[in-house]
Amino acid sequence: MISQFETDARLIYTGPDWDYRLVRKAFDAIERIAVDEMGLDPYPSQVEVISSEQMLDAYSSMGMPLFYRHWSFGKHFARDEMLYRKGMTGLAYEIVINSNPCLCYIMEENTMTMQTLVMAHAAFGHSHFFKNNQLFKAWTDADSILDYLDFAKRYVSECEERYGARAVEQVLDAAHALMSHGVHRYPRRQPLNLRREMERERERRRFEEQTFNDLWRTLPKRAPEEGDEDPDMDARRRKLGLPEENLLYFLEKRAPRLAHWQREILRIVRVVSQYFYPQKQTKVMNEGCATTVHYAIMNRLHETGQITDGAFMEFLHAHTNVVFQPEFDDRRFSGINPYALGFGILQDLKRICEHPTDEDRRWFPDIAGCQDPLGTWKTAWAEYRDESFILQFLSPRMMRKWRLFSVLDDADDDEMEVEAIHDEAGFRDVRRALAAQYDLARHEADIQVVDVDLTGDRRLILEHRILDGRLLEERSTLMVLRHLANLWGYPVSLVEVDPGSEDVLNAYEDVEPDLRLA
Repeated sequence: MISQFETDARLIYTGPDWDYRLVRKAFDAIERIAVDEMGLDPYPSQVEVISSEQMLDAYSSMGMPLFYRHWSFGKHFARDEMLYRKGMTGLAYEIVINSNPCLCYIMEENTMTMQTLVMAHAAFGHSHFFKNNQLFKAWTDADSILDYLDFAKRYVSECEERYGARAVEQVLDAAHALMSHGVHRYPRRQPLNLRREMERERERRRFEEQTFNDLWRTLPKRAPEEGDEDPDMDARRRKLGLPEENLLYFLEKRAPRLAHWQREILRIVRVVSQYFYPQKQTKVMNEGCATTVHYAIMNRLHETGQITDGAFMEFLHAHTNVVFQPEFDDRRFSGINPYALGFGILQDLKRICEHPTDEDRRWFPDIAGCQDPLGTWKTAWAEYRDESFILQFLSPRMMRKWRLFSVLDDADDDEMEVEAIHDEAGFRDVRRALAAQYDLARHEADIQVVDVDLTGDRRLILEHRILDGRLLEERSTLMVLRHLANLWGYPVSLVEVDPGSEDVLNAYEDVEPDLRLA
């Protein structure tokens, strides 16, 4: 029989208040469960306690602890602070940075139970996912990202002192407008090495100083003549590396009027955009992983008597709020909650591994009854992104439980049609439709540089390959093209093309640059 003294001695904490000793004690207990029992492989962690104002500051600069200055960050800070002070929005309990060591910021306003929960969630759940998922391995450099951000902050500050804050702001404004089109979407041969990128910047600066060429600026303009064609268009495109989907990369390498420092700022924005590229594709999986890990760890802490029943009830209340999914006809409904979807699929996978039904054996013959849910989770966390994760692991039982259905919303029809429901005939259609919502191609336009009119006015020609008949919104498109023209230094044209018929459905002709940046 366990005495009350032994029970109390086992407890990590007993009340809501925290101090650094209790945070350290809780972290050690979490680590024993996460690493020794669950076999997780996170980065080493650096836990820092911050205030609500510091949390708002991190919000405003894309969640990064170090960043260059830009007016948009101050705008976001003012907005978020106003909403928070008026009680119209809350703050995250934590922010976690994909770095080595993994930075985990926790709020000083949290109770001790919440500090324990968020450390399990961020310092072990998110950190394991960052370190082991193949997308993050291919596209991010956790060892050097903080050093690179420090370099970026210093470099932009030096440019402001040398060339003026207004000139730097114009380049950053244009680069930020193109940020979502500043990523390489296919894996590189070697993982990104940011320390090597910083060294290359110094090498590029030396090279630019030694090989300065003012030819583009001094060449006179001439109007194209009739019948004036490039003798070898394919060769010219190959030389320019066209088509090119990474617009910031193309401008950094090919824009004729940019100075060295302007190109380097484009490169900084491009590297930061690439850093966030895996996170855009793994929101459901990343949050699902972290939520599943904190749920397992907090349950284990309670089972072993390391937290009280009251603390466990507080945890369950917070966890239930995180994974709450309103019904489609609920006024609070705003889409699928990624925490709920990721956690739900992973818990369902555990059931399939341990207690499969005949239906599960038909749908998941490789894992049904394998009795290794943790191994199945780790494989999913490492090898999949949101779209493929849902396509592979969303089960009929899960679709029935959530009562999922697919709606056909055709702009040419007056009414919407329920296209598929959670029945035998509709399972695959529903799963396919849900997975498609997490396909980045459906959210970010496929815009590529396809040609440059070198024989005429040096107009840059872009092409938008239309998906599902959705054209670009005119006002925002013209604003972004203006930023693009400012960086290119010459007119920019964009055509919107139906990829099936190759018909041109819309065109933006000769958007001129703002001469103040040229």
